[in-house]
Amino acid sequence: MTDEPSPPTPHTPHPPYGTPEAPRLAVQGEARLEFDPEIARIGITVNARGTDRRTALEDLTRRNSLALDLVKTYGDAVEELETGAFSISPELARRGRGERVRAYHGSVRITAALTDFTALGELTTRLADLELTRVDGPWWAMRPDSPAYAEVRRHAVREAVKRAREYAQALDAGLTALVELADPGAETPHPAPPAFAGRMRSAVLERAEDAPAPALDLEPQRQTLHALVHARFIMTPPQL
Repeated sequence: MTDEPSPPTPHTPHPPYGTPEAPRLAVQGEARLEFDPEIARIGITVNARGTDRRTALEDLTRRNSLALDLVKTYGDAVEELETGAFSISPELARRGRGERVRAYHGSVRITAALTDFTALGELTTRLADLELTRVDGPWWAMRPDSPAYAEVRRHAVREAVKRAREYAQALDAGLTALVELADPGAETPHPAPPAFAGRMRSAVLERAEDAPAPALDLEPQRQTLHALVHARFIMTPPQL
């Protein structure tokens, strides 16, 4: 007669609440770490004005090409280059009857992201030296796939475990199991500065007739990443 193996003992899950034999401990782990930025974005606005539509469009096309060609000369230092909004609009005369057009205004918005901050100051100065060209920024940021996000999350988890252990030790108890680890989504991976905070001054300059302006000395702005986790543990009965 062959002995049949006994069925495995079913695992009894922890109740969704604490018990005197297995108290539940809920804590929060939080971390804030600073990192050097990985990319810098600048906004470039090319403008044109003409007494007729064709003149405004031709000037705008020429200045837009000059700006794009200048950015492209920096090669691998430029990670992204995108053209955004384009507009051409008439300016009506304030006096006189009828809809008489006084001039036409045109603009093109360009966004560039650079990874070489040494070239950033030189590029912004050269762009601002172009005709009717405005430069905004820089806006410092981390890459979306930066390992810095994982690092700050690990610090938050370690902080939760440390805090839970301290609570348990205060009761002469110890941790026995982790029953829940929740990310509340409070992490802010690449915060946008409010109202252009920390930006470089904007520039609207005519083409200089003398020597080129010296390159701006731009100091990268450190980025603060934040992670928050909620953790629940089971601990041994406290010694009260």
